Amino acid sequence: MTGGKAQGQAGGGQGGRGESGEVHRGRATAAAPARRVTIYDVALRAGVSGATVSLVLNGSWERYRIRRETAEAVLALAAEMGYRPNRRARDLRRGRSSLAGMVLPHYRNRFFAGIAEAFEAAARARGLCPVVVSAQRDSATETWVAETLVAQQVELLVICGVADPAPLNALCAKTGIPCVNLDLPGPGAPSVVTDNAGGSRRLTEWLIAEVAARGGDPSGLRFIGGVAGEFATEGRMQGFRAALEAAGLPHGPGMCAPVGYPAAAVEAEIRRLHARPGGLPAGLFINSLTALEGYAAFLRDHHAACAGVPVACWDWDPFGAVLPVDLAMVWQDVPRMVAAAFELFDTGGGEPGQRVVIPPQLFLDPRAAPVNEAGPVSDGVREDVTGDRPGEET
Repeated sequence: MTGGKAQGQAGGGQGGRGESGEVHRGRATAAAPARRVTIYDVALRAGVSGATVSLVLNGSWERYRIRRETAEAVLALAAEMGYRPNRRARDLRRGRSSLAGMVLPHYRNRFFAGIAEAFEAAARARGLCPVVVSAQRDSATETWVAETLVAQQVELLVICGVADPAPLNALCAKTGIPCVNLDLPGPGAPSVVTDNAGGSRRLTEWLIAEVAARGGDPSGLRFIGGVAGEFATEGRMQGFRAALEAAGLPHGPGMCAPVGYPAAAVEAEIRRLHARPGGLPAGLFINSLTALEGYAAFLRDHHAACAGVPVACWDWDPFGAVLPVDLAMVWQDVPRMVAAAFELFDTGGGEPGQRVVIPPQLFLDPRAAPVNEAGPVSDGVREDVTGDRPGEET
């Protein structure tokens, strides 16, 4: 018994009291974290001043006539001692933060998740640390996030999917922070957007042709989902109606039901159409992947009603390939959109209100995967909707 007690006190691994009387129960006392090596530690070892070490480390020693031998000795000692610069302090002295900010609605679909990922990669390639915050399409949250990022002195801000970016553009202009609107434009900064009207028109032309090939009546096609008055939805409805008009089909406002993006609202609208005499229209245009979830919920309980009804969907997801319907999808060229935004930052170009328009790609087979850069995929599966190169609007 005596030996066991002594062993516990000596080893400290099984519990006991240290010299201060503190009880240690079943664990060793954690070692204190190592102190960060500073320029003054290096200076003390090198026998020079802290100012000399600072000039050597920032590469300006020759300008201040510090001897090469001294500079080499300081650099060798800094490496030996494991010195790492305090980047935050250095950036503050230079008036920089090395942060790149982004506000976006959410990460719930492939489009916004892809934008966040492409933004992060582009920021890191420029030596910046990306900070991406979702605001859930809430204007108060968008403002709070932007104000917080500006207070952290982000070096640039991408405002993505914000319905009214004007207040955020004004905030950036006031503080001298460059900003670009992405996906939804605004008058207070340059914007990078998809060709919503062109992509929607091409997708609708496919839908009309599919219905006609089945011997159906394309005069009753319906556009479902999105928000009336929103830039993206209005552009897509414009393209939808333009394709109908070009085909000599009814194209009035009643052909579109911008009931929002939530799946439940879209499912309710499809159920309403299904309950009419004659059932579902001969073809459906579903505006967004989130809206497609509402269609999938309806399909789950109404396979027979959906049989033979082709579906056109704005945005792309590989899971579309498992739906037991004929489906075409549009992929917004996320890499090119983000690259265009950073080109504006890199060149200092772009005027308030300018729009850079990126053509989307039409996928007649959802199983085909988009490429991660501008370039071809399998022939006959993908096509640029409006051309091979980005365009600009003023």
